[in-house]
Amino acid sequence: MKILAVCGSGLGSSFMMEMNIKNVLKEIGAAGIEVDHSDLGGATPGAADVFIAGRDIAMAMTHLKGVVELDNLLDKKELKEKLEEALKKLNVI
Repeated sequence: MKILAVCGSGLGSSFMMEMNIKNVLKEIGAAGIEVDHSDLGGATPGAADVFIAGRDIAMAMTHLKGVVELDNLLDKKELKEKLEEALKKLNVI
């Protein structure tokens, strides 16, 4: 199981999301999930099971399954709610 945080350049905001995702996974007790970050070009089918991105980037990811769209990249509550929902759909938690 892999989660990929995606932003335009693959540096700042995707790395920040990666750290937040790891924290949320610890909070909900989900173990054994690999988390990484990437630019939009690295978000390809098969690169991850779940892709997390801001609304602006997510609109360019319609070719992918498992995209979680965030309205606010800094809102950990939103991230937790949407990530839990995505993991439940995949029967991971």
